[in-house]
Parts: sequence; structure tokens; C-alpha cells
Amino acid sequence: MKFRSFLMAFSIWLMTATVTVADEMKMAVTTSFHNSGLSDILVPEIKKDLGIDVHLLVVGTGQALKLGRAGDVDAILVHSRKPEEEFVAQGFGMHRREIMYNDFILIGPKTDEAGIEGAKTAADALAAIAEKGAVFVSRGDDSGTHRKELALWKSAGLDPEKEGGQWYRASGSGMGATLNTASAMNGYVFADRASWLNFKNKGELELLFSGDPVLFNQYAYLPVNPEKHPHVKKELAVKLEKWLVSPKAQKMIGEYEIAGQQLFVPNAGTLDSDS
Repeated sequence: MKFRSFLMAFSIWLMTATVTVADEMKMAVTTSFHNSGLSDILVPEIKKDLGIDVHLLVVGTGQALKLGRAGDVDAILVHSRKPEEEFVAQGFGMHRREIMYNDFILIGPKTDEAGIEGAKTAADALAAIAEKGAVFVSRGDDSGTHRKELALWKSAGLDPEKEGGQWYRASGSGMGATLNTASAMNGYVFADRASWLNFKNKGELELLFSGDPVLFNQYAYLPVNPEKHPHVKKELAVKLEKWLVSPKAQKMIGEYEIAGQQLFVPNAGTLDSDS
């Protein structure tokens, strides 16, 4: 009888107990951010501190902005300033908030047949690759990295997408897949430092050029504007933003290393273009 009474009481407790379910939101992030491994560090802490399950949609910057414009995500974390500012100016983003930065680099075969290691600027390095006709693998996916690469080709007075010939190859893929293609072809590739440091299949490739100020790579957080899409989870997006710029999160970002090398520099700033 006592056991039956216990079972009955336990059943009643199960039916009346309140089950705590984590809040959920969607955030579009770049493949370079995801490939760095930093998301694996931050996402569990976000759930622990805020009770928010952040579902990441890993895409290029161009696709992330499209998802934001369509209201398919609650926030985006990307790295291409001009289109970000356009996104906010057009009313799709509440504002733009800088979170962290690293830099872009040029990687290539150890033999460095184009001789870019001694180049003075990134544009000079790309011009040398083009002149040699050495294999160059581009992401070709309208990502922030791809857009930056195209801007550098333009500054070198070149348009390899139209004039590159067989040496210029577009992978149409994310950073990890593009690095794999470059490794397989023993070619040159433009990448962000974090993805390269976390990349395992380096093969005969190595970092050949970096340090030009134009290679600065800023990441920013943009919550989607509920005035455009009333269904987006504004409160959760704002909570996440406050967490990302908090001393704890900024410290975690700054302390994230691979093989003793820091991948990102935290630089949470004031809001850009509040709407």
C-alpha cells in the first residue's frame, strides 16, 4: 500500500511539475567564425548564463544578410562592414555592434612560386600570383572573406573572376572546404587567421603574407529589426548582445588560443547607427 501511495504521489507530481525549457533563438554566423572553434566555446556558456539555446546557421556573410532581410534569423554575426551598414540603414538591423577582430592572411605552397612572402602589400602579393599564373583558390561564395578578396584584386587593378583563366578557381564553398581545396591543389588562398590556425589539413601550405593594415577583419553583431519582422525574438537578441560585450565574454574571446596563438582580439564598442 505504501508503494502504491508513493507511485500515485509521484505520478501527480510529474503531471503538475513545471518543466523548465530553454529559450531558443537563431543566429546566422560566418563559416570563418564557426571554423575557428570559438562558437564551441561560447555557445554552451550562453546557455549556462542566459538559458538561451542559440541555433547557429553557418553561412557566408552575403547569405547571412539575406537570412536577416527575410526574417529567418533573430540576429547575425558577420564581417563585412559596408553591407552591414547598408543592412542597418535599410531598416533590417536594429544597429551594428562591434564584438572582436582578427586579420586576413595569404596562404600558399611552401615553395612560394609567385614569391609573395616578400611582397610589400597584399595587392602586390595578389598581382604576383596573377603574373605567375599560379593556382589561386577563391571562396567565390559572396562571403565577407570573398568580398574582401575581390576588393584587394580591384586595388591591384585586376579582375580575376573575368580575366583569371585556369589559374583562378572558385570553390563556391565555406572557408574550411576552400582551404581543403587549396591544400589538395597546393595553391594560394585568402583566408582569415582563425580558420587557418584551426585548420588541420595544411599539407604543404603555410602562411606566406600578413600584416598589411588593409587585412584588418572586424566582426559585428546585428540584431534583426522587429519593425520589419515582428516575429523575431528581440528580447533574446538583446540579451545575447549584452552577454557578448560583457567582461566575461570579452575575456573568453581574448583568451581563446590554438597552439599558443590568439585567434581574436575583443573590442566591444558602442552601438553603430541605432534605428
